[in-house]
Amino acid sequence: MLLATLRAATLTSFKNRCHIAPLLLCAMVAASPSSLPAQTTAASSGGSTASILKAPDMDKLLPATVFFRGQVASVQARNSGGIKLPDGMFVEAALVDTSGYSTGIQQKYQAYLITEVTLDINGQRLKPGAYGVGFIEGNRFVVMDLGAHDLFTVGSKSDAGLKRPMPLQVLADATANQYRLYINRNYVVLSRAAGQ
Repeated sequence: MLLATLRAATLTSFKNRCHIAPLLLCAMVAASPSSLPAQTTAASSGGSTASILKAPDMDKLLPATVFFRGQVASVQARNSGGIKLPDGMFVEAALVDTSGYSTGIQQKYQAYLITEVTLDINGQRLKPGAYGVGFIEGNRFVVMDLGAHDLFTVGSKSDAGLKRPMPLQVLADATANQYRLYINRNYVVLSRAAGQ
């Protein structure tokens, strides 16, 4: 009789747990962070406007060295800048140490450009990726793939009125949602490509 009572109590306890377990599982799912996308999105979007990034902002974003045309070069983090777009995507640029490269590459390869979005650079589209870039004679800006093959060249400008030229910086352009990538006084205008 004692055994029958013990079995009945165990069975009742088991049935109660079977009813409670699904409720606990639902409560845990409802409280999980993935079930709160509005809060997560609002917190991570960084607001509705883009942010210009200065060298101190770039410390955690840029690698110490980058690969280009068969070699690894040091990044000059103190000479870097970028843009954090409203959706949290980044465009970053930094000067690199090109001392180990041939003279021909050194003349064109001055900075490393990393973009997480498709860019429009003076009418040319540049897909997400990493590139070598530089300002060359004749007021031109060249973009190369990682093998040092020219992808395109566009016109560039010189800003004689720039009060504090720096080796590399990114500043807002007068046109909304456009930015200037400067190396000294030379600059090119870039923006997120339409439809991206």
